[in-house]
Amino acid sequence: MVDDAQLQRWFCDEVLPLEASLTRYLRRNWQSSEQIMDIRQDIYEAALTGGRQELPANTAGYVFTIARNILVNRSRRERIVQFEQYADMESVEQAVDLSATDRHLDARDALRRAQDGIERLPPRCREVVRLRKIEGLSTREAAARMGVGIDTIERQLVLGIRAMADAMLGGSGKIRREAPSRRPKVRGQ
Repeated sequence: MVDDAQLQRWFCDEVLPLEASLTRYLRRNWQSSEQIMDIRQDIYEAALTGGRQELPANTAGYVFTIARNILVNRSRRERIVQFEQYADMESVEQAVDLSATDRHLDARDALRRAQDGIERLPPRCREVVRLRKIEGLSTREAAARMGVGIDTIERQLVLGIRAMADAMLGGSGKIRREAPSRRPKVRGQ
């Protein structure tokens, strides 16, 4: 548990300086500019709530992950058909934990997207992701099993995870290889 003074210092020193980039991120990724300030406040509230348990090592990553999750959840809620009247509110069973049901459905949807993302990967990359992330093998064990070098396993894992994340967020899920950096030729050697 983090004490209030430490939490306040963290928030002022590390979270608030991200406000400009966070606002730009929200403007790029949310259709209604009138809601940006409300969403930003929700992000701050979630950051403070989570930070009260333990301060994150990477504040920017933490805040932008919260922002992405809040945008995804708001987007899902807006897509739900709103009923103006509900005939018999008394007939709804109060004991049903709807949030648990929603979490279960969200988890199933995320699992389906992850499986689709894995299936889109090239065979070698798919095998590396399966061995490292599903079977839990170390880099060295996966390299030995596949008969390749550790560098190959690490590179394929990074490419695979990036492609899967892209697929899970609605992208194409294709492997994107960065062009190798060219070193300038040194004359006379």
